[in-house]
Amino acid sequence: MDTTKPRVIRDYDKLELTIQEQLKLAYPNGFEDFLIEFTNAKGEVISALPFETDEKKYMIRMTGKMAKRIIALDEDYDADGVLKDDVFENMSEKYADAEYPEEEELYE
Repeated sequence: MDTTKPRVIRDYDKLELTIQEQLKLAYPNGFEDFLIEFTNAKGEVISALPFETDEKKYMIRMTGKMAKRIIALDEDYDADGVLKDDVFENMSEKYADAEYPEEEELYE
């Protein structure tokens, strides 16, 4: 991992659409199982979803409850919370050059 990338902490609803779409590719089975906790500069414990692009490292603030709700309300996911095949294919083509960490790398 590149330690020189800027680190960004942002709420999900304030992310650019392109980042939200790339999150779907990186986490096609939903976000909840990948949330981590960290302490911010104010000493507060924050729950967030890690995500990295070529330019930045994101920590996307959300609770487990929010993660479930985001997926439940998103028409790109099926009733089981899995990204629909056609959506996955379309976004995979759109972001063909993007690389995402393997699942085991998300827990490092």
